[in-house]
Amino acid sequence: MPMLRFLPLMLCLAVAPVLAAGAITGTATVIDGDTIEIHGERIRMQGIDAPESRQLCKKDGKRYLCGKDAANALAGKIGRQTVACEPHETDKYGRTVATCRAGGADLGQWMVGQGHALAYRKYSMAYVADEAAAKTAKRGIWAGTFENPSNWRHRPHAKGEGKSERRRNAWKLTRKPAWVRGYYRHDGTYVRGHFRWR
Repeated sequence: MPMLRFLPLMLCLAVAPVLAAGAITGTATVIDGDTIEIHGERIRMQGIDAPESRQLCKKDGKRYLCGKDAANALAGKIGRQTVACEPHETDKYGRTVATCRAGGADLGQWMVGQGHALAYRKYSMAYVADEAAAKTAKRGIWAGTFENPSNWRHRPHAKGEGKSERRRNAWKLTRKPAWVRGYYRHDGTYVRGHFRWR
């Protein structure tokens, strides 16, 4: 049974990402505006930083989920096209950092050029000119106001702590309970002992 010797190899090729000269190729699922997944492999697009999924931006005096808009824009650009990603490295979260293309278009460049992401200067200067063009034309997030996604991620709410929770935690840190003994008021009524925050 010579073919049985090759069965494990054939099974691996069937479930693994299609690799050609190191490229990861296949149908992509959009995770957010700068991250996709191909065959279960999480891929962070090189040189761009898109607003986070829960991040709010402002346009025409109204707030909107710009991170969600960025993800939808990327999904719309990819459509049903096959995506090919050229890996560069692995980041600290275990994701592959890569330049990805669909239909011949550099997806990172397109996202920055349309104003759905920023050029991530910390890691690459490749899309700085595209960002400048988007800013001048007031495309995407440049049509209003927004916080740099990198700064937004370092704020408490980005770690899951909501505004009301932050207020409660701050209150707990600055105030302490104290026992107040029972006492009589001037009108003769008695107030029982109780805890009071100070």
